[in-house]
Amino acid sequence: MAERPEPRFGADGLICAVVQDAVGGAVLMVAWMDREAWERTLADGYATFYSRSRRRLWRKGETSGNVMRVCTVQLDCDRDTVLLQVEPGGPACHTGEPTCFFEQVEVADPAE
Repeated sequence: MAERPEPRFGADGLICAVVQDAVGGAVLMVAWMDREAWERTLADGYATFYSRSRRRLWRKGETSGNVMRVCTVQLDCDRDTVLLQVEPGGPACHTGEPTCFFEQVEVADPAE
């Protein structure tokens, strides 16, 4: 069996994790993982992250019940960002929205 690719954690010991709906393709959220969150996610198949504000691990859905079952894990070409494709067990955002990306920001039209 091929050797498992290893992420390149930053100087702070973290790697950025982009979470995407495996079926619809929507970007659900962005979070951080440390080595332990990475290992737990791979070991049990549920998304676990590192909270920078609380300075501890947290399994997505530990209080809400909206866990995320991981379908695929991919590293980017530099191995410093991970893409988790998941089956969400409910809204991804703590506000109840399906995705954390619901704030629309207007941008100038470059054609004008």
